[in-house]
This record gives sequence, structure tokens and C-alpha cells, in this order.
Amino acid sequence: MSDKTFVDTNVLIYAHDLDAQSKQDSARRILRELWSERSGVLSPQVLQEFYVNVTRKIKRPLNKPTARQVVSNYAIWCVDTTPSDISVAFRIEDEHRIGFWDALIIASAIKSGATRILSEDLSNGQTIAGIRIESPFVGAP
Repeated sequence: MSDKTFVDTNVLIYAHDLDAQSKQDSARRILRELWSERSGVLSPQVLQEFYVNVTRKIKRPLNKPTARQVVSNYAIWCVDTTPSDISVAFRIEDEHRIGFWDALIIASAIKSGATRILSEDLSNGQTIAGIRIESPFVGAP
């Protein structure tokens, strides 16, 4: 079985953003692979951010029922966030001098057992708390 991969919000958004062009193709391919391998994980934070962004902030927003169905589909990938995970995020935030929300993504990835995080928001190639950060859109227009 493949290593677990934590998916950050931007990957989900691009998969459903009609104006994302090549990033949409890459995001869809990645998500299909993760479904096939049963190796994708994410957190409630990712699903919450996805919903708000695709229904309100992209150029051509999804309607709420469609966005809610996507959230429902990916709920099976969720690792719950607890107060203990928030404490881990505080430590990561301080030790690595990153924003709290990014630190919470990393704490959730740790909890899920992921070995990598796919994110456009974190530094590509960086390793934090033993988890490799990869931008799946490097080189995409």
C-alpha cells in the first residue's frame, strides 16, 4: 500500500475551479490516483476552507449543493482535529515560524500518518516534522 498523502485545500479547489486550466488537470489526476491507491487524507479544516472558497471566492463558484456533495465525498478521508492537535500546531508554529493554519495542516498530517503534504501554500521541498512538502503545481501555468 502506498504512503499516505495529506491534501491541502488548494488541490481540492483547483480540481473544481473551471478557470484553473492546467492546475485543474493536475489536481484531478492527483486526486484520482489517491482515490485509486486509497492513500489520500485531509482534515475538516481543508473541507471547510474548500467549501467557503468554491462557493464564494472563485470566479465561477460552485452551487452549494455541488460543493456540499464534494465535501461529503471527501469526508471519508478526514482525520479529526482535537485540542491535542491544536497544541501540536502551536509547537510547529513556533518552532518553524509559520502561520497557525499551516501548522494545523501539518499537525493533522502527522496525526494521519502522512509522509507528504501536497500544497501550493507551503514551501516546496521543505520537510517539517518529518513530512515532505510538495507543490503539485510546480511548472504549471
